[in-house]
Amino acid sequence: MAKQVVPEGKRRRRRPTRSGTVLSEALIVDTALRLLREHGGAGLSARRLGLALDCDPSTLYRYFRGMDDLTLAIGDALIDQALRGWAATGRWRTDLRSVGLRIHAAYVAHPQAALLTASRVTGRANELAADEAVLGILRTAGFPVPEAVRVYHAFVDQTLAFAALDAASLALPHAALRADEDKWRSTYARLPAATHPHIAEAAPLLARRMLDSAYPTALEMLLDSAEARLATLR
Repeated sequence: MAKQVVPEGKRRRRRPTRSGTVLSEALIVDTALRLLREHGGAGLSARRLGLALDCDPSTLYRYFRGMDDLTLAIGDALIDQALRGWAATGRWRTDLRSVGLRIHAAYVAHPQAALLTASRVTGRANELAADEAVLGILRTAGFPVPEAVRVYHAFVDQTLAFAALDAASLALPHAALRADEDKWRSTYARLPAATHPHIAEAAPLLARRMLDSAYPTALEMLLDSAEARLATLR
């Protein structure tokens, strides 16, 4: 049975922790992000969080029903970081591009957290605000509801899929990441045209482009498609 979370107004501890810290949901999430950055997904546990916060691990359950509930809060915090300070311009393509790039950047800035959360649906306030914003952009642009949902679905899944893919690369041990990147020069660039003509002619470009995320390019392709579809609906 899930543990009962203490209502927000009653969460504040009567006394600070031994180090003088008063716990909050935001502090726990920030500490969890730090532990993920330092130790990876395997390093996030109630015990390790308790040590980092100088509190008994059971205290965390005043704020979260369990570690999965904390994981959802971490995902929602990434979305908050992405959209903090963002404002719509009224130009739908500009606004959708900006939201996508911000969300992608926020996730890859925390690769280990992205691996845990990119596939999750949090149902929390920041995720809901982001979804409302994206659907609002599309509806204001003139997309009918079915088309708005269609573009929204592709946009969100594409953004999070690239975030997860790019985060997975960044989460690799440094040596493994460098070895993977070097393959474009040490292997692909040396293939003979007699056996691999198309790779051989593209090798110099592949060696440059494949080290960067394809998300901005894929996003532009999605926006091109959406814009063309919108033109047929007017």
